[in-house]
Amino acid sequence: MLAIVGFISIAVMMFFLLKGKMLPITAFVVFPLCASILAGFSSGEIIDFVTKGIGSTWSTAVLFLFSIAYFGLMNDVGLFDKLVTNLVRISGTNIMMVMLVTGFIAVVGHLDGSATTTYIITIGALLPLYQKLNLRPVVLLLICGAATGVMNLVPWGGPTARVAAVTGIDGNILWHTMVPMQIFGLVAVFAVAVIMGLTEKRRLTTAGTLVTQLDDTTVEIPGEAEGDASLKRPKLFYFNLLLTLAVIIVLTVFKVNAYLVFLIATVLALLINYPNPKDQLKRLEAHGASAVPLSATLIAAGVFLGVYVNSGMIEAMASVLIQIVPGFLQPYLHIIVGALGAPIGMAMGPDPYYYGIMPLIGEVVAPYGVSLEQVGYAMLIGENAALAASPCVPATFLAIGLAGVELKDHIKFSFLWLWGISLLMLVFAVFTGIV
Repeated sequence: MLAIVGFISIAVMMFFLLKGKMLPITAFVVFPLCASILAGFSSGEIIDFVTKGIGSTWSTAVLFLFSIAYFGLMNDVGLFDKLVTNLVRISGTNIMMVMLVTGFIAVVGHLDGSATTTYIITIGALLPLYQKLNLRPVVLLLICGAATGVMNLVPWGGPTARVAAVTGIDGNILWHTMVPMQIFGLVAVFAVAVIMGLTEKRRLTTAGTLVTQLDDTTVEIPGEAEGDASLKRPKLFYFNLLLTLAVIIVLTVFKVNAYLVFLIATVLALLINYPNPKDQLKRLEAHGASAVPLSATLIAAGVFLGVYVNSGMIEAMASVLIQIVPGFLQPYLHIIVGALGAPIGMAMGPDPYYYGIMPLIGEVVAPYGVSLEQVGYAMLIGENAALAASPCVPATFLAIGLAGVELKDHIKFSFLWLWGISLLMLVFAVFTGIV
């Protein structure tokens, strides 16, 4: 009975999520509560499930809230403007350099874990250059998307935050384990950039449209509005640079709660860059639209996890799956799902993938000594790189809109490359013992 209620409720929940008929924050509260009531649990038991679940996700929600606010502030003050501008000017008409600069700008732009920011900065700054050099915008989308997918493994990135919520392990600890694999992924991204550079140069040479000189190399960094110049703090450039480097060093070297680091850094950034409390409030409000929805969703996910895990529903569902999946495949089910993570994640989006499927896989492989943490690594590696081509991710439509590319053309050109990067990363993770 428990397993039946679990399967039906999760299936219905995924249907509503995939069809866009319900927000994740709503689904993660409504369906678990309905399922627990149908399963016959008392109000006291349900409250206990929910309390335990939210207790495992609140720190991740706080992390996401302050990391978005911090990097949003750094974008406001113009920390990344000079870097992007100089990189574009250095690349000039050298197609190989343009491709490598694309990857580098996307990596830097995604330090905040927000695909929206990355696409606005990278595509907005580089698309005019691509057009002047007759380069295909789908190539820009591929490199930018690949860099975004690999960088999204940082502890304040959405997918890692979701895995942290499911496993109950601090996102910073998860990230430390994945750093070697992330570095390998970045090498793969720049290898793709080199291949694209060679391909584009060969294509343009054959077509006789290779550009060797630009008349105008002026670069404009896209901003939120015309009044953005008033937010810049050029005199505080080195302070903001040192503060950001300090944040990254502390997160990389020390095993400290990441949300505490970003909380302190955000407060310092506000106090120094915008001493007026009214300006501080405006900056927080400006970035709240990006930070609050996912933070709230992560807390709501605590309700989902609390009910399904603590009620024994996930365990009952896993028992059914164990009877269906052939015995010889069960110990490797997390790797199999990780290998298929790109198409699965692209089809359903990150929320059902992590909150719906991951706990089930974890229960199936648990008897074979595979921890939920290991399952999280495999699924993160498998799915993350291909999110840039997922129609279930709103930022994808922002990217193709900025680049002027049809979704079908973006998927057709980019998906296999993105999936290939994720498979290479998974193989690396298996051979190095991360998975």
